[in-house]
Amino acid sequence: MPAPTLHSNFPPTPLAALLERHQHEFHAVLPVDLNAPDVARLDFTAANPLLQEADLRDTAAFEELVGRLLEAQNAHIGVGGYLENRVIYRRSPGLFGNPAVPARSLHLGVDVWLRAGTPVLAPLPALVHSVQDNAGFGDYGPTVILQHQLEDVTFYTLYGHLARRETLLLRPGMTLEPGDTFAEVGPAPENGDWPPHLHFQILADLQGRSGDFPGVALPEEREQWAALCPDPNLILQSKWLG
Repeated sequence: MPAPTLHSNFPPTPLAALLERHQHEFHAVLPVDLNAPDVARLDFTAANPLLQEADLRDTAAFEELVGRLLEAQNAHIGVGGYLENRVIYRRSPGLFGNPAVPARSLHLGVDVWLRAGTPVLAPLPALVHSVQDNAGFGDYGPTVILQHQLEDVTFYTLYGHLARRETLLLRPGMTLEPGDTFAEVGPAPENGDWPPHLHFQILADLQGRSGDFPGVALPEEREQWAALCPDPNLILQSKWLG
């Protein structure tokens, strides 16, 4: 997952308003009801006391922690993370910071924590822009970026922590219709060695990148990155993310 680079003159994007106008057209990204009572919002900020002593570099222990957080809310699926200032990236400092620079901890997507093997669906007509296995501890693992167009506006959606087998079948330029299955939520360790979850992010501009894009930024750059990566719940439409 590369370090973010910002254009200082990046203009405000109308993408959020565009997506809001078309919300009624979007297909679910996952074949689950993200408004169901067994869905809960998970907190990965420093305010969550359960994270203070957790060994987040131990993926099995991290997965057990996710299970405890869900069980405490009588839930089976966890959601959250957009513009959340997280502590969990201390598990992979080589990706998200080093002692010489400020730590990146502001999450730019939404995570949906659910079982590996869950299908991932195209929310609207798309071209496969790029596919890449961002291997390495704490990275995205298999990653897909889809390209979309609404009202002559081109934008992108990113899907991280996928299963390797399905993404190997994808090629840039392939077309997808709303509801088409194109990937699955991946297991550890091939998903970047995380507890199973989907990282979903909206991108107004890829900034010349392919197959990868920053999912975490500096907290003090919140305004700029929020403009570049609008709220994924504009597509997911979960009440738990409101």
